[in-house]
Amino acid sequence: MQTPIYLDNSATTPVDPAVLDAMLPFLRGEFGNPASGTHAWGRNASRAVEQARAEVAKLVGAEPRDIVWTSGATESNNLAIKGAALAAQKRGKHLVTVQTEHKAVLDTMAWLEKQGFEVTYLAPQKNGLLDSETFRAALRPDTVLASVMLVNNEIGVIQDVAALGAICRANGTLFHVDAAQATGKVAIDLAQWPVDMLSLTAHKTYGPKGIGALYVRRSPQVRLDCQMHGGGHERGLRSGTLAAHQIVGMGTAFRIAGELMATEVPQLRALRDRFWAKLKDLPGVILNGDLEQRIANNLNISLNIPNCDSLVTTLSDIAVSSTSACSTGGVSHVLQALGSDAGVAGNSIRITVGRFNTAGEIDWAADYLRKKIEDCRAGRLQAA
Repeated sequence: MQTPIYLDNSATTPVDPAVLDAMLPFLRGEFGNPASGTHAWGRNASRAVEQARAEVAKLVGAEPRDIVWTSGATESNNLAIKGAALAAQKRGKHLVTVQTEHKAVLDTMAWLEKQGFEVTYLAPQKNGLLDSETFRAALRPDTVLASVMLVNNEIGVIQDVAALGAICRANGTLFHVDAAQATGKVAIDLAQWPVDMLSLTAHKTYGPKGIGALYVRRSPQVRLDCQMHGGGHERGLRSGTLAAHQIVGMGTAFRIAGELMATEVPQLRALRDRFWAKLKDLPGVILNGDLEQRIANNLNISLNIPNCDSLVTTLSDIAVSSTSACSTGGVSHVLQALGSDAGVAGNSIRITVGRFNTAGEIDWAADYLRKKIEDCRAGRLQAA
């Protein structure tokens, strides 16, 4: 078996070869600026950008005109949360989110607190899911925005954002959803869901890094204060020359995700369950998050086992994560919010299988991890 085996697909995914093929022409002969409408290079780039916009919109059930290009989900989260809060601050300065959100949401909320906003951080249930009545009770007449992620980046649980959005709609509160981890794994229908803004990125769905999008509902219109000035691109919400090659890559990746989703999700679930079956009987191995209301490729475990606090540093033959790749902290704030103590929360492993993993790789990697856990329990653990 060739090692190391890549099992960190929630951190990033490899670029699908078909995505790379679609991108390359826009790094060669079709290098035009999409804003240059006076010649063929610019017009060709502009057409490709709009085709990609339609492909992204189709995957999430949106209208193409509601898709705004950004550099990724972090920028999309910033634009949505800061933009909506600042635009609506005369009406109210109260915001609601969840303790288990991505740092791109939590740190943005913290910045707004310094600007005079008040933020309520809701605790999830022990399985990682948010209680809808707890959410409803947190909304106030002056609550202008709530932000809840669709799929948690660490434990993979799926929040019922359609129900939460309905609660927001009844309260007159804007609702933002971070869907970076959801595309290609969860059906998203913005034509039906009461969601006002939704953040997307390409590199979690076999597309390139450095490109993302924000869905911004136009009817009735969501008002945002833009965060990037200069040129008035993207409906005046995000200035800057569009990177046609990356945009084409994102559009292609999302089109492929839509085409494969019906078969790929069951395949990923089978691989994930195959991995878990080899570990779940080990004493001290704890599954984090709800197993059923969870994306198909995610497995997050903690080890409540003496001598295993440095296990993840010894896993040289498999690529996994101990915390979110976007966080510089050593202890998972997500697992602490679920009630894990710092020792157990700091001793977690996230395994996320992907499109290009095989059953043979899964068997080898699970056996490898099982032996490592048994070694550390017996005091035979050696750092890599």
